[in-house]
Amino acid sequence: MSGVIHLASAALKRDEAEFLSALVSELVRPEASAVSLAEIDEAAGIWRVQAYYEAGADLDALAAALKDAGLAPDVLRRQALPDTDWVAESLKGLAPVRAGRFFIHGAHDRGKRPAAGICLEIDAGAAFGTGHHGTTMGCLLALEELAKTSRPRRLLDVGAGTGVLAIAAARLWKSPALASDIDPVAVSVGRANARANGAGPLVRFAAAPGTRHAAIRAGGPYDLVLANILAGPLKRMAGELCAQVARGGRLVLSGLLRSQEAMLLAAYGARGLRLEKRIRVEEWSTLILRRP
Repeated sequence: MSGVIHLASAALKRDEAEFLSALVSELVRPEASAVSLAEIDEAAGIWRVQAYYEAGADLDALAAALKDAGLAPDVLRRQALPDTDWVAESLKGLAPVRAGRFFIHGAHDRGKRPAAGICLEIDAGAAFGTGHHGTTMGCLLALEELAKTSRPRRLLDVGAGTGVLAIAAARLWKSPALASDIDPVAVSVGRANARANGAGPLVRFAAAPGTRHAAIRAGGPYDLVLANILAGPLKRMAGELCAQVARGGRLVLSGLLRSQEAMLLAAYGARGLRLEKRIRVEEWSTLILRRP
C-alpha cells in the first residue's frame, strides 16, 4: 500500500506491549495514523504491537523516543504492506456492534438493523470512531449507564472523530450537542454522519484544538462532556476539560489503558472530580467522573 509505513513489534509480554502501544499512541512526533495491540498466542501470553504512519514520517525521531523510554529503537521494525484497498478490507471485517440500546453498523449491514434501539450508520474512513474499538465501545456503554439516572441537556464531545458519540448522545437524550475535533476532515465527516443519522439539527461541529473555540466557551459549562482521545493528551487537558463540566455534571474519559487509570484519576481528582464508575473493554478503560 503506497503512502503508508507499517511497523510491527516482535513477540512481547502483555505489559511490554501495553507500554509500547501507549507510548507510540501518545507521541506527537511522529504521530501514528493508527496503532493496534493484539494477543497472538493466548497460551503463551504473547502480544504484538503494530503502528501505521504516513509516508515521510520521521522514523529517526521515533527511534529516539523509544530509546528515551528505555526501549530498543528497533522494537518496532518496518514491514512491507501489500497493495490493498484497506478501507474496503476493513469494512469486510467490521460486523455490526451492539452496546446496550445502540446498534452501530456500516452501510454494508443496513439490512441487519433491529426494529428497536438506536441504530447508527458509521463507516470506516477518514476519521476515528466506528464503535468497534474498545474505547468507543466503552463510551457507548457509559452513555447507556448514565441514561439510567440522568438526562443531560448540554452535551460536549471533544476529539469527536466521526461524531459517533455526540450523535449517539444527542439521539439518546434528544439534547443539543457540540462536537469538536482538531482535524477539519473529521469535522466534515462528523457533519455528514450527523445528517445521515437524523441528528443534523441537534449536533454542531467545530474545528478546534481541545476546547479552544468560541462556540465551546459560549455553550458551557456542560452537563456531560465526552473525551475519547489518549491518556497523554487527557492528562495535559485536565484543566480545560474540568472547566467545561457543570456542577453535578459528568465527564467521560476514554482512550486509556487500564494501567493509566490511576494517573488520570489523580489529575482530575485534584480538580474536584470524583470517580463514579469505570468500564473496561479488553485492555481499555472508560472512566465516568462527576463534579459534586
